[in-house]
Amino acid sequence: MLQLFINIRWIDVADIIIVAVLLYQLYALVKGTSAINIFFGVLIFYLLWLFVKALDMQLLSTILGQFIGVGVIALIIVFQQELRRFLLMVGSKGIFNKDNFKSLSGLRPSNFIDLNVENIVMACQKMALQKIGALIVVARKSDLKYYVNTGERIDAEISSNLLESIFFKNNPLHDGAVIIYDNRIRAVKCVLPLTENTVFPFQLGLRHRAAVGITEQSDAIAIAVSEQSGEISISRNGALKTNITPKQLKEILTEEFSD
Repeated sequence: MLQLFINIRWIDVADIIIVAVLLYQLYALVKGTSAINIFFGVLIFYLLWLFVKALDMQLLSTILGQFIGVGVIALIIVFQQELRRFLLMVGSKGIFNKDNFKSLSGLRPSNFIDLNVENIVMACQKMALQKIGALIVVARKSDLKYYVNTGERIDAEISSNLLESIFFKNNPLHDGAVIIYDNRIRAVKCVLPLTENTVFPFQLGLRHRAAVGITEQSDAIAIAVSEQSGEISISRNGALKTNITPKQLKEILTEEFSD
């Protein structure tokens, strides 16, 4: 006789909800970053192991089982930075903070359509002419919350004058990066990860290394204005394109953030 009913206790429901929240928060941390591909790769590998085990394929099941056996250690190594951010979030704001559930009520509006490209390009052009160093990060799927928390939150509309004033040399907020998300300046003076590329051009400084570093770890686009030469550079997917014109910058941003 098949058992048609399953006894579910209230503690089982609580268990499922807690696990779901944990998984959602972990996914939110890796969403839009290179780690999301590793996350899905690990998931596919685990499902393959379950499938092979169900078919009773002894040899392949044993081989895959050896990898699964050390899976926890491997995940800690691979997702070291993401786990660190997760623990920082739990320790600082708490996993059940109401801000963490804002996106559960529905999909957030895309920032691809409404990005104010004109003002960003105008600001970069003016700063390039005056040789004012700048680093602007335009977030896409990932809101870069971890890096936003490293800077000063302002949550302002994008304007050319505001961007210029932020990076003005005597402004205490000019160091670090500006992060734009959902067509708003979310934070300034943000600390970004540096690229670990050993063949990075020696003539480029930390601003460009940070631009490449953030695009290696997320799907964001970073714009850097050189303080020495006034050249405009843009980084996508860990690749840096230097000495671009304002017209080229506008074309790239329009292409990347169009419907």
